[in-house]
This record gives sequence, structure tokens and C-alpha cells, in this order.
Amino acid sequence: MKFNVDKEKVNQAEEILKNVYKSLREKGYNPINQLVGYILSGDPTYITSHNNARSLIRQLERDELLEELLRSYLENK
Repeated sequence: MKFNVDKEKVNQAEEILKNVYKSLREKGYNPINQLVGYILSGDPTYITSHNNARSLIRQLERDELLEELLRSYLENK
């Protein structure tokens, strides 16, 4: 079975993660811990509503966020 990720979804996921990361930092949270909590649990309260970050991250499925994180990590190693 082959899995393909749409290039537009990759770009959207990247931008959303960057914006959410920035918003979490601005509010004084540890962005990595908060994003891990969100991805593992699906609980949106891990993400601040500052700068509309909570609404942004909910535009994507958690598996799409995980795919983007893994892609970015492996491509930059």
C-alpha cells in the first residue's frame, strides 16, 4: 500500500505548525510539550487560543500534523 501526501496539505501543515508554535511561545508555554500533548490526546486545550492558534491547528487532522513533523525532521537530518 502506498500513501501519498498532497503538496498543498504539506505547505498548509507547515504554516499552521509555525504559527501555533509562535503563539505558544508568546504566551510562555513550552511549544513542544503542548504540541505533543495535543497530538497524543486530541485535546485542543493544549493549544492556546492566542492569535487564533487553537482554531488553526484544528483545521488539520492530527495524523497530518504528525506527517509534517516527521517529514520535516527527516528532511533536515
